[in-house]
Amino acid sequence: MNSLTQAKTLGGVGSILLLLFFVPFVGFILTFVGLILILIAIKYISDALKDKAIFENILISTILIIVGTVLFIILFFFTLFGTFFPIPFPASSPGFWMDVIPRFLINMLVMLLILLATYLVGTIFLRRGYNIIASKLNVKLFSTTALLYLIGAALTIVMVGFIVIFVALILQTIAFFSIPEKLPEAQSSR
Repeated sequence: MNSLTQAKTLGGVGSILLLLFFVPFVGFILTFVGLILILIAIKYISDALKDKAIFENILISTILIIVGTVLFIILFFFTLFGTFFPIPFPASSPGFWMDVIPRFLINMLVMLLILLATYLVGTIFLRRGYNIIASKLNVKLFSTTALLYLIGAALTIVMVGFIVIFVALILQTIAFFSIPEKLPEAQSSR
C-alpha cells in the first residue's frame, strides 16, 4: 500500500471522526483520534510530494488551534470561578451584580478575541498547507475546504462560522477520499 493510499484512508476516516465531535461522552476522544489520523495522513502526503512545508503548515495550524482552545477553556473556568464563586458580599445586593456582570462580560469578550485570533492564524496556516496539496495532487476540494475553514473561523464571532466549519469538515472528508492512488504525472516525474 503506497503512502497516498494510506493518506486517503487515514485522512478520510480521521475527518469522519472529527464530524462525530457531538457524540456524548466519547466525542472528545473521537475528535482527538481523528485529528491524529489526519496529521498522519498529512505527513504521508508531505512525504509523497517531497514537500515539508505541507506538514509544517498543518502542524502549526493544529498547534495554534489546540492552544487557543485549551487557553479559552482554562480562562473560561478561571473567569467563571473567579467571578461568581468567591462572593465577597451578598449576591442579592445591587452592588454585586453591578460589579460582577460587566467584569465577566469583558473577560468573556477578551477570551473570545484570543480564541478568534488563534483560530484565524491557525486557519491561515491550514490554508497554506491545503493549497499546496490541492495544487500538487490536483484535488481542488482541498483549496475550497481551506477557504471555508478560514471563512468559518472569521464568522465564529457571530456563530454562523460553526455551520461553515461543519461544511468544511464534510468537504475535507470528501477531499481526502478524492486523493489519487498515484502521484499526478507532473509530480511523479520530479
